[in-house]
Amino acid sequence: MQLTLDGRKALITGGSKGLGLAMGLAFAKAGGHVALVARGADALEAAKAEIQAAAPAARVAAIPADIRTAEGCAAAAAAAAAAIGPIDILVNNAGTSQRGPFMDISDALWEDDLNLKLMAAVRLCRAVLPGMQQRRWGRIINVLNIGAKAPLATSTPTSVSRAAGMALTKALANEYAPHNVLVNALLVGIIESDQWVRRHAADKRNITWEEWKEEQGRSVPLGRIGKAEEFAAMALMLASEQGGYVTGTAINVDGGRSPVV
Repeated sequence: MQLTLDGRKALITGGSKGLGLAMGLAFAKAGGHVALVARGADALEAAKAEIQAAAPAARVAAIPADIRTAEGCAAAAAAAAAAIGPIDILVNNAGTSQRGPFMDISDALWEDDLNLKLMAAVRLCRAVLPGMQQRRWGRIINVLNIGAKAPLATSTPTSVSRAAGMALTKALANEYAPHNVLVNALLVGIIESDQWVRRHAADKRNITWEEWKEEQGRSVPLGRIGKAEEFAAMALMLASEQGGYVTGTAINVDGGRSPVV
C-alpha cells in the first residue's frame, strides 16, 4: 500500500527540525504541499530547501512565527493559506520539554508551556476547522508525549499540557467526525530528534552520541530509540486517505516503552 496525499496542503508547527522536518519531507514526497512554521528563520529556510530538493513538485513555505501568542497563530495560519492554499492537514508539533520539581515551576513557566503546547493548538485548530468543515475533509494531528498517559514525577508542566492536548484531541474528534474531519494524537517516546540531541549535549559524562543512544535504547522493549522517519511514516498514514477510518485515537510511537496502551 502506497500512502498518498494527492495535493493536500499541510501546516506543520515546529517544522524546521527533528520530527517536524521529517513529517514535512514525508508529506511532500507523498504528493502534498507543506507550510513549515517555527521561530527560527534560518533553520526554516534550510528545512524548506531540503524538502524542495527531495520533492521538487511540492509547494513549500517557510513561515517564521511565534505561536505562543494569538497574533502569532493568526499570522501563521493566514500566511500558510496564502502560500500553499487552504489547509487540509494541521500538525500541532511545536513544543519543548519543560519540567522540574513541582514547587520550582513558576506561573510564568506554566503559562509559557500551556501557551505553546495547548493554546497554540487550540488557536490553530480554530483557524483551519471552518475550511475543513466546509470542504468536508480534514486531518488534525496533535504531537504529544507518552507522559500524557503516564506522567512521571517532576514532569510538570509538560505532562499536564500534553494530557490536555489528548483531551482536546478526543473532544474535537467527536465533534467534527460528522464533517469528515479526523483528529488524532501521536505520543512520542524516545525518538532521534533535536530534543534528544540537546539532552545528549547536556549530559556531563562525555559519552558519544552513539553510546548515548545505545544506553537510552536499553529502556525500550525494541532495544533501540526510534527514528524520526518512523514517526513521520505514522503521521503520514493518519494524514492520508488510507487513514480515513481512524479518529479520536492517541497512538504511542515509543517502541513499546510506555507502561499503558
